[in-house]
Amino acid sequence: MIPINKPLLGHEEEDAVIEVIRSGILTNASPEGGPNSRAFERELEHTLGAKHCVVTNSGTSALQIALMAAGIKKGDEVIVPSFTFIATASAVVLCGAKPVFVDIDPDTYNISPPMVERAITDKTKAIMPVDLYGLPANFDEIRKIANEGGIALIEDACQAQGASYKGNMAGTLGDIGCFSFYAGKVMTTGEGGAIITNDDELAQKARRIRTHGQIKGYDSTNLGGNFRMAEIEAAIGREQLKKLKLFLTIRAENAKLMMEGLDNTDLKLPEVPRGVVPNWYLFTVRSKSIAAREKIRRRLNEAGIGATVYYPTPVHRTPLYVNMGYADIKLKETEKASETVLSLPVNPVVTREDVDKIINLIKNEM
Repeated sequence: MIPINKPLLGHEEEDAVIEVIRSGILTNASPEGGPNSRAFERELEHTLGAKHCVVTNSGTSALQIALMAAGIKKGDEVIVPSFTFIATASAVVLCGAKPVFVDIDPDTYNISPPMVERAITDKTKAIMPVDLYGLPANFDEIRKIANEGGIALIEDACQAQGASYKGNMAGTLGDIGCFSFYAGKVMTTGEGGAIITNDDELAQKARRIRTHGQIKGYDSTNLGGNFRMAEIEAAIGREQLKKLKLFLTIRAENAKLMMEGLDNTDLKLPEVPRGVVPNWYLFTVRSKSIAAREKIRRRLNEAGIGATVYYPTPVHRTPLYVNMGYADIKLKETEKASETVLSLPVNPVVTREDVDKIINLIKNEM
């Protein structure tokens, strides 16, 4: 099987894990975290050109902490896309606030700035765009909207580590940004996440929230939880970060081959706006209909190729959010995309021969 994504771990990660086990320091209950967590944070800060990084036990935790640090609470509204993984909206609900779903740009699949502007009310306290498939959202327009309304801008960059927008790294494009290091991402810690910000106050709040609202220990000043990253995960992350550039280079090469091979077909290929560099976490094409999409997907899956649909059910159409009262929301472009998109493998285990095989199979089905 050619997987849609796969963690690439080597002897470097094995050695790092063994070193942590031998040290006996598996975690650290202080607000600062353990030695590997602190080192991983510094290395991420350097890589991103960011002032502060706070590592967490998941991307979902990073989103929730970011919202809490921004003061999001019951009665507030947060504008989010529905064409994404459910964690984006659920992090809002976990803070007691209300997610307000808006439609996407049909070319990039990212949140539509005009729709964001239309959805703002006096209860809107944050906008949380997602860098879907590893392509940063339109932050020029979204930032303008946020600034004009005095609204917090929280970047869900969980899929976008290594991507950039007009010279700035994904994760640094909002007031605060969030990464996921889940096993299927471009680099991994197994589970894990990170919060990125240049704001001293937001960083301080995020660090306290990560460890039960404590400043030094047993002195909680605000609500928090145990959102810490374990030392084994941080050690793996440090080694993965060293390999990130290579991972991204291979993904970009495979994406380029896929673009060239599928040109002049009926598929809509990914569009990359000027000044934006995606990390090609997912290479997503689009068919003219659900039937055409499913025909290609089945053929690829039968041939051992892990072509996958992200996301077949928009968040507002999941049973959870239907039961919460979102059943009547109409998001035309979101719903159309969910029926027609298909993601193809371009991760570093995919060879040129694999790419050729995928291209030929698709062309034979069209």
